[in-house]
Amino acid sequence: MPPADPARLGALTAWAAEQYGLSPDTLELALAAGDASFRRYYRLTLPDGATRMLMDAPPAQEDSRPFLAIATAWQAAGLPVPRVHHADLAAGFLALDDLGDTPLQERFTSPSTTRAGYEQAIALIHELQAKAPADALPAYDAALLTRELDLFPDWCLERLLGIAPPPGWESLVAQLVDSALAQPRVTVHRDFDAMNLMVHDDALVLIDFQDAVAGPLSYDLISLTRGRYRRFDTATLRLWQDAFRQRAIADGRLDPTVDAERFHFWCNAMAAQRCLKVLGIFCRLTLRDGKAGYLARLPHFLAHLDDSLAPWAEFADIRRWLHATFTPALEKALAARGIDAPTSEVMVQETTA
Repeated sequence: MPPADPARLGALTAWAAEQYGLSPDTLELALAAGDASFRRYYRLTLPDGATRMLMDAPPAQEDSRPFLAIATAWQAAGLPVPRVHHADLAAGFLALDDLGDTPLQERFTSPSTTRAGYEQAIALIHELQAKAPADALPAYDAALLTRELDLFPDWCLERLLGIAPPPGWESLVAQLVDSALAQPRVTVHRDFDAMNLMVHDDALVLIDFQDAVAGPLSYDLISLTRGRYRRFDTATLRLWQDAFRQRAIADGRLDPTVDAERFHFWCNAMAAQRCLKVLGIFCRLTLRDGKAGYLARLPHFLAHLDDSLAPWAEFADIRRWLHATFTPALEKALAARGIDAPTSEVMVQETTA
């Protein structure tokens, strides 16, 4: 993480002091976190011992209006989100509930706690889709889905590896976009991840929801179960997908005529779209934004991508290209940069209750 801007830190301190009627000299701020964006988070300790989380989101790089609007709407809908105590959108400063320092990811200490944590998070996806209003959110439409997919040839293939897109790339894009658009449209967090779920009083609280959209039913399930930290065996993924489909049908979010095989394809196609997007984004974060550590994660998402394509004959050509062309080029590029990326290991879970 680059050093903090002293001018912004000073302005944030002065703003927080004004909100709480205190002298800036008496405030205690401690850097709590930064993320892949330009946002930073500081913990403010008040004289009575209470704490707040201060978000510094520079307006030139980050628009905090969606975060505030979504936090307000989701709290009104009864969803677990941090309360916004104060906000100055022009300055890019917000004071939020302090949810502590324990993301769900840190609870994954054994196969049993991992499974329990993922299933608790999946239950929250159902709650999000059932309660969060989607009408006011931007549409996860064909244009946005395509722009995301374009990140892969633009940043990963051309700028990192210097190779051409695979044969049939345009057809693959069209197929993945069509599959996403065929799904029921619901509220999509868009980065539903174990690090974006804070454990607070043993419950999960949603954070980093500012990019939420109205989009495909399966997206957040895929974001969670094929994310940064785990790669699950096929049986576990299929079990979770089948249970998700059945719950969505029971709740009226999915037409019962959508059978298990069709939903399974939707999930895999959504995983392929997201993995290709992530491969592009991680290269952009490295090459454009100078952020370290993201290239080492590329093989993990390549493994997710291969897993998602493997069951389907229509994706055989792209899989052959991945193995014959893309993987050797990626390994060469990582080695040239001195990056020793670990192998993405499959985590096998017990599939019985």
